[in-house]
Amino acid sequence: MSMIDFDCYHVPYEQTGYFSNLVNDYLSCSSKLSEFYTHQANMDGVRASIKARQSFDTPRALLIECLQEQYLGINQSEKLAHHLKLLSSNNTFSITTAHQPNIFTGPLYFIYKIIHAVKLANQLSKDLPEYNFVPVYYMGSEDADIDELGQINLAGQELVWNTKQTGAVGRMKVDKQYLQLIDSIEGQIGVLEYGPSLVQLFKTIYTLGKTIQQATLELVNVLFADFGVIVLIPDNAKLKTAYHSVIKKELVEKFSHQKVSETIAALKNQYKVQTAGREINLFYLLDQNRVRIELENESYQVKELGLSFSQSEILQELETYPERFSANVILRGGFQETVLPNIAFIGGGGELAYWMELKKVFEEVDIPYPVLFLRNSFLLMKEAQFQKIKQLGFSLGDIFQNEFDLLNQLVKRESESSWDIANEVKAINDLYKELQLKASNVDLTLNEHVISLGIKSGKKLAELEKKMLRSERNKFDASKRQINSIKKDLFPNNSLQERVYNFSDYYARMGKGFIQLIYDASPSLDMQFTIVVIK
Repeated sequence: MSMIDFDCYHVPYEQTGYFSNLVNDYLSCSSKLSEFYTHQANMDGVRASIKARQSFDTPRALLIECLQEQYLGINQSEKLAHHLKLLSSNNTFSITTAHQPNIFTGPLYFIYKIIHAVKLANQLSKDLPEYNFVPVYYMGSEDADIDELGQINLAGQELVWNTKQTGAVGRMKVDKQYLQLIDSIEGQIGVLEYGPSLVQLFKTIYTLGKTIQQATLELVNVLFADFGVIVLIPDNAKLKTAYHSVIKKELVEKFSHQKVSETIAALKNQYKVQTAGREINLFYLLDQNRVRIELENESYQVKELGLSFSQSEILQELETYPERFSANVILRGGFQETVLPNIAFIGGGGELAYWMELKKVFEEVDIPYPVLFLRNSFLLMKEAQFQKIKQLGFSLGDIFQNEFDLLNQLVKRESESSWDIANEVKAINDLYKELQLKASNVDLTLNEHVISLGIKSGKKLAELEKKMLRSERNKFDASKRQINSIKKDLFPNNSLQERVYNFSDYYARMGKGFIQLIYDASPSLDMQFTIVVIK
């Protein structure tokens, strides 16, 4: 249990206003989405997913061989060694979350996703003791978006990795510019209780010339040592041979684009489409390049590199260099579910949205589709902030509203002035109805004129009420400042903390207790937004 004292409160995701209609409909099991996924996110869905996985020939021996090579020279906790050993058993299944190797782990939800996988694996191990469940972090190390992955926000300060390297971020190497970031982090957190030890961990792991994917593996291995999280780096030539038939099918038939297009046609009528994919959903991957493979006049083009292949040549390239073929978002999930004995995938709202597009892709190549769980979300606050919210008369659910609406709510509740003119508006409306009757008795043509006067009067009264409320709000300047302060602290850039801040500031204050706190506060099957009040 966490040594840090805290309380947990829960709010429905829909109430926060930060999640899409698709996510909210998925959580409510709306029939509008049922055709786009296979299993519901509950115990029945988990059991069905296990059954489907048992009929699929997962390449366990290859997976274990690749993991053994990957972990050579890396300290393994007792828990991790146990989980790696369990993987060889056919009754062991993985609970997987995926994320790119952001520098220093990136946003807070990186931590939340992995801990959710741990919590769900532990919960299922209790509820279904005839099986074993292990948590896996699947590293999206082939992502080439350095603009997204190469920056963090540390307690409000943006730190950016100004590197000239290109290609897959996982293959990039720690350079002098990266080491300068560690100095900047030290300047930020070095004075906090656990700051020096975290900075030392960064210095030990991020050494000159080491690849980002290797460093990320080592960092996750240390941070989650007590939980036995298995990290899988899929950028592996041996591992990619297990997906050979799907890559070949994509090159020859361009099958995924057709299947995704069919799904998008049905999905986009009600929801925003996350990704449309391409005719060929593959990249050509070299150390400093990740370039789309395009088909033009029966020739496979890698334009930025000036390469061109006939069909027979590109299939030979696949045989000889499987590591050069990198799946994009449309085919990446299929690779993950091929090489892992996975039964549940934990992702954010955006991830769930694009997984909804993939069901037919999975069916076309006979890969089991996992249960989808929305990752846990947290709002972390101090006891003093919690008390201030209570003093202002708000519930924890209220604080997701914008500042303007919060102030209006407070003013309406606490105002001593009689700015509310609803009774007067009703009286005037009744008066115009009487006038309408009288006017009609005199001359029917006057009826429309009286109605018009009533409408104009209603608009003028509405404007008056707004002005009265605005004047009343001005009397609550102190409350307005308090609301502003709370919103600024808890919702940086009007976003959720987890999408902005890095974990380092929290870890520097609480040490390993921060990771344990998130574990203790994490729901497993129950998907609700969690507010953590740290005492």
